Amino acid sequence: MKFKDMPYERPDFEAAKQTLVELTRRLKEASSYEEAKAVFMESEEGAKHLHTMATLVSVRNSIDTRDEFYDAEQKFMDNAFPELQQYMQAFSMAMLESPYRADFSAEFGDLMFINAEIQLKTFDPAIIPDLQKENELRTRYTKLIASAQIPFRGETYTLSQLSPWKLNPDDEVRKEAWIAEGNWYNEHGTELDEIYDELVKVRDAMGRKLGFDGYTKLGYMKMKRNCYGPEDVEKFRIAVQKYLVPVAKKLYIRQAKRQGRDFPLNFADKDLAFRSGNPRPAGNPAEILDMGTKFYSELSEETKEFWNFMREHEMLDVESKPGKAGGGYCSRIANMRSPFIFANFNGTSHDVEVVTHEAGHAFAGFLNRNRIPASTIWPSLEGCEVHSMSMEFFAWPWVDGFFGDDARKFRYTHLAGALAFIPYGTMVDHFQHVIYEYPTFSPEERHQVWQELLGIYMPWVKPGEIPFYGEGKGWQRQSHIYTNAFYYIDYCLAQTVALDFWARIQEDAAAAFETYLKYSKLGGTMVFTDL
Repeated sequence: MKFKDMPYERPDFEAAKQTLVELTRRLKEASSYEEAKAVFMESEEGAKHLHTMATLVSVRNSIDTRDEFYDAEQKFMDNAFPELQQYMQAFSMAMLESPYRADFSAEFGDLMFINAEIQLKTFDPAIIPDLQKENELRTRYTKLIASAQIPFRGETYTLSQLSPWKLNPDDEVRKEAWIAEGNWYNEHGTELDEIYDELVKVRDAMGRKLGFDGYTKLGYMKMKRNCYGPEDVEKFRIAVQKYLVPVAKKLYIRQAKRQGRDFPLNFADKDLAFRSGNPRPAGNPAEILDMGTKFYSELSEETKEFWNFMREHEMLDVESKPGKAGGGYCSRIANMRSPFIFANFNGTSHDVEVVTHEAGHAFAGFLNRNRIPASTIWPSLEGCEVHSMSMEFFAWPWVDGFFGDDARKFRYTHLAGALAFIPYGTMVDHFQHVIYEYPTFSPEERHQVWQELLGIYMPWVKPGEIPFYGEGKGWQRQSHIYTNAFYYIDYCLAQTVALDFWARIQEDAAAAFETYLKYSKLGGTMVFTDL
């Protein structure tokens, strides 16, 4: 079945609650492991249906945020799932207290119990209204970003569609595009500040209601951080400042020199790697996907089977269009046992990176599609990002097919960008640590924090010149800060692993891929440090 043909029906959440109550009762009364396991498998099947319907709503809503039906369904889901959580928690508690826990661990692994113990600390019925409010605010941010209509040179563009102009080698055109985008963000700055201010306060309130000193510890638990904590991230942050910032700074000094510019660079010049322009894909969206078919068919039998499945069932929506939510992601259609890729092709190298990055996530999900419990299909998010960021490097032998004459440019910008990204990503995480430590900060104080962190992590850019970005407000375009608190250091940790794969590829590409395949086949059966 193709994605477009998948039927949707609003789940009966009242019936789901009663089903969970009954399953919890039966689990507690089970007189054998076989009986307890049968109940557990029923719960997995029921969760699969709910997950599928919720994902269909989320994906179709993000494909067209103007669709009134799916907009209403998304609002319904935003309110319904928090109310279901206490029933899911009761079932989890029964699993943790089951006399057959050792039997479950022997067959399915103990990690689901470790994660369940963490998740139990993240919920209490008292925070249901807060969870509903958080969902409402996240959806509001996503819709606002998707609604952007930016006038530029006689045409109107979405944020994604404007991106190629922001990389135009003509200095005047490029700067004009950055200013147009910056002006749009500034025009909506009050609303962006209001949304985030409410998000910070509601998250802080949830943390305190659950007995924490604010949101940070709760945020780590919601991210399933089961093998490291804020102290470890702080050590990583210090190492990034000490070792990687100087390397990235050298790269930008060289960039300024070869372009004949003063250092530091303004935001409009920072992303132009070459005076002649950045690498661009050699084909249109259909040709890029076809080149993806060649890449995955030649990389391995496993990747060939995966990519053919994705294309046959049309489990990709990649072209940018009005009303479409920004960014890209990989999700899972549980009933189909299939990943789904959402993206916004815009004629930049990003288009090829979607075929490798998001498909790296999807490939890992495809390999583990039959795994039980479903919670172990994918690991925690930093483990997932290893799948995607490493797959980008395994694509290098096929870069000539994707980029033609720009292949050498791409290899340079890809590797240099991977090194320079880690300071930026670490800055995003550092910003959030500060903000949740001081939840009463005003919008102006938050902008000041970002401006100060730019000086520490990105000394190759100068303030001023470009509206919004040069004013310490650039964090507002980083959707994770709004929609997935504390989800960003994951990319940085994963990038270090991906760079290790890059080094291994230089020595023995086949052996490196075998290691990657073994890593990916483990799914979410281990914590990140063990993976």
